[in-house]
Order: sequence, then structure tokens, then C-alpha cells
Amino acid sequence: MEIIQAETVKEKLDAGEKLNLVDVREPSEHTAYNIGGVLIPLGQILSMQIDAIEDLKSEEIICYCRSGQRSMQAAMMLESMGFSNVKNLVGGMLGWESKFPAQ
Repeated sequence: MEIIQAETVKEKLDAGEKLNLVDVREPSEHTAYNIGGVLIPLGQILSMQIDAIEDLKSEEIICYCRSGQRSMQAAMMLESMGFSNVKNLVGGMLGWESKFPAQ
């Protein structure tokens, strides 16, 4: 598992790149604030309920959560399921919001 900085993700989003973002937080956290990722809570990943991203095994996937801990677990689990290019967003949404406050 690699890590990726918020600035790098923001640059890619601003450039219009299509990113495979996976939000592993709970639905209420996702509803409150998100950066466009598909919601797959960590519990679903741990129980291998990943139908929404199953076809992305060879593509870059960027996991994020509140602080980076749950997404690190999710990234390691996805790698164990055969995903080959998984990255963890350092600092999660807390780090993101500190660098890019909501307008």
C-alpha cells in the first residue's frame, strides 16, 4: 500500500482526472462531508462486500476516512483481495479540511 497526499489528490481532481475514490467512513460521516468517493464503510470491506469496485483491481484506488487509520486498514484488506494499486490518503478528511477548508 502506498500513501498519497491531499495536495496530490486535489491537483488531480482540479485537473479533471477520473479518480477511483473510496470513502470507508460511516454513512453519516460521508453525508456530512466528502470529496466524491463511493461509500463503502470499512466493515463492508472487511466482510468482502466490495461489488461496487470489484472491477477496479488493476486501477488506482484511493481510500480515505476521517484520519487515515480506517482507510489504511481498508487499503491493506483490498490488497489482500488482489487489488494492485491501492493508496491511502494521508490524514484523511481531517487533513483535507485543514488544507482545503470548505467554501
